[in-house]
Amino acid sequence: MRLSHLLLAALLALAGPVRAADNTLERVLELSGVKLLCEQTAPLLQRGMQAEQQKALGQAFAAAPLCRDLAAKVAKQVKREQLDAALKLLDSPLARHFTAAERAVGEDGGLPAYRQQLQERPPLGKRLELVQRLDKAAHTTELATLLRYEVGKTQALLALRARGGDLDEKSLAEQTAAQLPPLRESSAKGIEAFMLYAYRQTPSEQLAEYAALYEQAPLRAVLEASAQALPEVFAARRAKLK
Repeated sequence: MRLSHLLLAALLALAGPVRAADNTLERVLELSGVKLLCEQTAPLLQRGMQAEQQKALGQAFAAAPLCRDLAAKVAKQVKREQLDAALKLLDSPLARHFTAAERAVGEDGGLPAYRQQLQERPPLGKRLELVQRLDKAAHTTELATLLRYEVGKTQALLALRARGGDLDEKSLAEQTAAQLPPLRESSAKGIEAFMLYAYRQTPSEQLAEYAALYEQAPLRAVLEASAQALPEVFAARRAKLK
């Protein structure tokens, strides 16, 4: 569920301390799920597109350079001590427990049936509140919505260019702004169902501890920087499609 590690380019001669910082950021972005955004981008963009467009999108939005660009922007916003603290939180036994629960969802195949069950028997209010608290703290819906929105904007721009038109970034944002609310709503519902299912055997007290972990300032700084950087990285990559 967490979105996963971004590569930072190693920098020149002061390699010792710089690489240590790079490796820490890489690990933080992996464990927080941000790397997964980069890995999902090209496949999402290529879906339903023509072969020539798929090739161009695969080159412009390849995961490794996309991750480097995103990580470089995050690194400018987050201090080294914040990265160290964030890594300690994400690599804790509590966080590892929840990561294992999330990974298990893809292995047991029970999520679709559980979604149907939720329609018939909504979750307890307190449990739903905890899941929503975690979702907000981990920026999961926010990041998922941004990814889907930027993918949609990019595909819309390519479709327009195929018809001989074009838009600058400001106009593109204005033309597609109405897509954001429904994307946010559907993302939130999907993530809520995922979390409720993944953590169904986890006590509420432990779930509250996990939400509190993501509410701590170091992790909040990383995730807020990632959310801020994602549209900027997409815009820069879209420029390469011209």
